Amino acid sequence: MKRHNNLWHQVIEFENILQAARKAQRGKRFRDNVLEFNYNLELELAQIKTELETKTYQTGAYRSFDIVEPKRRTISAAPYRDRVVHHALCNIIVPVFERTFIADSYANRVGFGTHKALHRFIGFARSSRYVLQCDIRKYFPSIDHEILKTLLRRKLKCEDTLWLIDTIINGSNKQEPILDYFPGDDLLTPIQRRRGLPIGNLTSQFFANIYLNGFDHFVKEELQATKYIRYVDDFALFSDNWEFLHQARLKIEDYLAKLRLKIHPIKSQLFETRHGANFLGFRILPNRIRVRKENLRRAKRRLRRMQQRFAKGKIREREISQSIQSWVAHLKYGDTWQLRQQIFTNLVFTRG
Repeated sequence: MKRHNNLWHQVIEFENILQAARKAQRGKRFRDNVLEFNYNLELELAQIKTELETKTYQTGAYRSFDIVEPKRRTISAAPYRDRVVHHALCNIIVPVFERTFIADSYANRVGFGTHKALHRFIGFARSSRYVLQCDIRKYFPSIDHEILKTLLRRKLKCEDTLWLIDTIINGSNKQEPILDYFPGDDLLTPIQRRRGLPIGNLTSQFFANIYLNGFDHFVKEELQATKYIRYVDDFALFSDNWEFLHQARLKIEDYLAKLRLKIHPIKSQLFETRHGANFLGFRILPNRIRVRKENLRRAKRRLRRMQQRFAKGKIREREISQSIQSWVAHLKYGDTWQLRQQIFTNLVFTRG
C-alpha cells in the first residue's frame, strides 16, 4: 500500500489556510465569532500558519450541548480557529483517502450524501428478499484513538502532518463513557484506552469514514456481499439467501470486535424486505415510500418553531424559504404529494 509523504508544505501554505477559512465560514458568516475572526483575517491566518510551522498550535476548548432528536447525543463545537485548521488539514489529506473508499459509503463525501444513499437503498431493497440492517452501538464515543492512528499511518508517513492529526485526536474532549470488553482485555483495559471523537468536527466525520473503510472492503471483498451500503454507522447487506446474511452477521461481529466496536443488539436485525425497512427518515416498502412518523413529528415541530421565531423577528423570510425548500426536496424522495399539500397549503408566517 502506497504511503504518502511531503504533505506538510501543502497543509501550511497560506493559500490553503485562506481557502480553509472560506469553507469554515459557509453559512456562518454573520456569527459573532466568525465576524471577530474575519475582522483581522490576515493576522489570524498568519498566526495559525506560524503556530503550525513552529508546532506550537494547540486545540482550544470545546463547547458541548445535547440534542435529543433523532436520538440523544452530545454535540461538541470546536473554536472557530480550530475549525479553520480542520479544513486546512482535510483539504490535503481527504483526496489521499477518498480514492480508497468504496462506492457505497455515502456519508460526509462530496458528491454522495443522503439522497444518493436513499436511492441506492431502495434499489437494493426492491431487488432482494432479505436485508441484514445494522447500527453500530455508540459509534463516535467508541472510536479507539490508538487504532485510528494506526489506520491513518497506513496511508500517511508525513511526520509533520501526522503530528497535527495526533494533536487534533488527542485534543478531543471527554466523550460518553463506554464500558465494553473485547477478547484479550483485562479488567482495566476499557478505562485505560482513550477513545471517542467529538461529533461536530469535520475531522471527526472524516476519521469516522477511515475507521470503517477496512470494514467496508471486508464486507465487499471477503464476505463478497454484492449489495451493501453504509451511511456513517448504519449499514445494510441485501440478499435472497437468508443463511448467507445470518453467517455474515457473525463474521461482521468478529471483525468489528477488532476495532473495539459492537453492533446494536436491538437495532440490528435480519428480516424480509417486504415488511419494510427504515433508512434516513423514510420507511421503504415494496410498493411505496413513506416518511417515518417520528421524522414527520420532528419536522412539524421545527415548522412551528420557525413560525414563532418569524413572528418575533428572529428569522428572515429567506432563511425560512431555504429551510422549507430543502425539506420539500427531501420529501420528494418519498410518495408524499398528498402529505406536502396537507402541510404547506395552509402554512402561514406572520409577524407578531
